[in-house]
Parts: sequence; structure tokens; C-alpha cells
Amino acid sequence: MGYALSAAGFDQAIRALREDYRIYAPVLKKGEGRFFDTDVVRYDFIDTAEEIELEQKSDYAFREILTPLSETLLYFVEDTVREAEIDKRATIVLLRACDLHAVRRLDDIYLHNGREEDWFYARLRETVRFALIGCGHSYENCFCASMGTNRADNYVFSVDCVDGEYRVDVKDDAFDGAFSANSASPAEVTPRYVTENEIKVHVQEDVPLSMITSEIWDEYTARCINCGRCNFVCPTCTCYTMQDIFYTDNGRVGERRRVAASCMVDGYTTVAGGGQYRKTNGERMRFKVLHKVYDHRKRFGYDMCVGCGRCSDVCPEYISYSTILQKLDTAVAAELKKEAE
Repeated sequence: MGYALSAAGFDQAIRALREDYRIYAPVLKKGEGRFFDTDVVRYDFIDTAEEIELEQKSDYAFREILTPLSETLLYFVEDTVREAEIDKRATIVLLRACDLHAVRRLDDIYLHNGREEDWFYARLRETVRFALIGCGHSYENCFCASMGTNRADNYVFSVDCVDGEYRVDVKDDAFDGAFSANSASPAEVTPRYVTENEIKVHVQEDVPLSMITSEIWDEYTARCINCGRCNFVCPTCTCYTMQDIFYTDNGRVGERRRVAASCMVDGYTTVAGGGQYRKTNGERMRFKVLHKVYDHRKRFGYDMCVGCGRCSDVCPEYISYSTILQKLDTAVAAELKKEAE
């Protein structure tokens, strides 16, 4: 069912939903950006509709609601182990189409990537529902259309703000009452979505093993400073490490935490004895890129990258991920042509 609401009506609907749900949405944080006196759009829990940032693309993804940067999994005291409690209240997450596609990628890794699903992820996942923010235009560095993530329909409701009017498409009847009861007018609503980006990429169906030693990665050994920012803003990165925190000197009282990690930083591939795989930044870039557009496809049938462009937005060295994919496409095409000859 579709509805058209005024700003006041949409705010009343959000307040009504707040009675049963926590609402997690992109919020404009004034003066809290990476540089002095700059703004940032990141996710936070909201109380009113005016807090929701519907126009700007969020600098950080929604991912922390499902994969917190630091999450206590369990506590141990002597011979007793107790699982950490979580907030079990239902949560609505407002996100764009590319991020809604990213949820499927996270589910792949944590729920379908082995014999057992990740129990800690699953219990958080069960509490979350997703609402779609429509995209009226493409944003800087986005290439979602090339990745097939520019449109989504697996949402409980969608929202677009056009000329001060809020247009909502409700797919889940459980949410219909919050909107229909607040001076909403029935309307035919189709969420806005991007049909074309300024940036276009093509990803080859197959990547020859020769690409592992290709010279295209050498550039990033010099340019990349292995800060890991690209990983932490990405909606589909899932790597983590485990930390045991001991409260006492005897090591028998403490907690175990899952902490977000980055494949681009020093120490990620360090093993016992001091050995380290992928020492250079170029090797790390190769691993990250091929994992996003080759490994995941081999396992699940589609690419991990959703084309949101946040990694390019945040890189202090202005490394463009879409440009890397374009270079990879050119190199693969050349190699395949060479093999055919």
C-alpha cells in the first residue's frame, strides 16, 4: 500500500513505530567529521523523523547494527561461561538499495558459509527489519548500476521525500497502521532508484590465475598506506579477530570479544613464528579486490561489492576502487585474448 504524507504526518508515523521498534538511520552529525569543523553522516538511533538524513549518502554503512566494531560474545568466571546479553528489541534500519543488497552478502558469510551458522550474528539478525531509502540521483563514486544493486524490493516499507512530501510504499502489513493512521493519503508509490551512474565498471566472469602476479597491483604498494579505512566503511567487509580480556591476574575471569579487523593493515596475516602473508600493500589490495569480485562469486554466484563507492570516498590517498576494477577488466581481457591466440 502506498501513502503520501506531510512532514508532520511522517514524523507522527515514526513516533508511532518507535513505540515498538528502535529505529536506526543515517544522521547528519554537525562538526563531527574527519577534519576540523566538517560534518559526517553516520548511523545512529533516532527518535524523530527530522533526525533522519534522506538526501546525503551516509559516509559509514549500517553494518554496526549487525557486526559491531567490538562485541562481547561471552563472559567467563572460573569454570563458568555465560553468553553476553543483547538488546532484543526489534529494530528498523533505514538504508539505500546498495546497502540492502549488502545485507545478503553479510548473511552469506555469517549464516551460509559453512556447516554451522554464526549464532551470535543470527541472534542479532533476527531482531532487524529493513526499510528502503529511495535514491533520486547517483552520488559521487557510486557504481551500483554496474553491480546490479541499484534497485531492491525486499523491504518492509520505503520512503522518499520529494518537494517536502513523504511518499511511502508499505510492503509489510505490520507497518501499515503506523502510516495510515497519520493523515496519510493513499497513493501509487514506487521507490526512486538510480538507473545510471556516471562511473561504469565491467567485471569479467572469470579471472585467470595470472592476475595474482599481474603488475597492476604494484601501483598500490606505493600508493596505499594500509590505514584500513576502506574496510571499515564498506557494508560487506566481514573480517574480525578475537580478543580475550582478563579481569584478574590468574586469567580465569574475563570476557571474549569479537573485534572488527582489516585485511589491509599490518598484522592481519601474521601467523605463529612471525610469518606474514601478503606483506606488501599491493598484495593486500589484490586480495581485497579479488575477494569482492571473484571469490564471493565463485562461492555464492554473485559479486560481494555493491558499488556504494564509500571506499573511494574515504581513502586519504584518493585510490578509486572503481578504477581498480576497470584496470582489472582491461588486464583480464588482454590475458584472455592472449590465451585465445
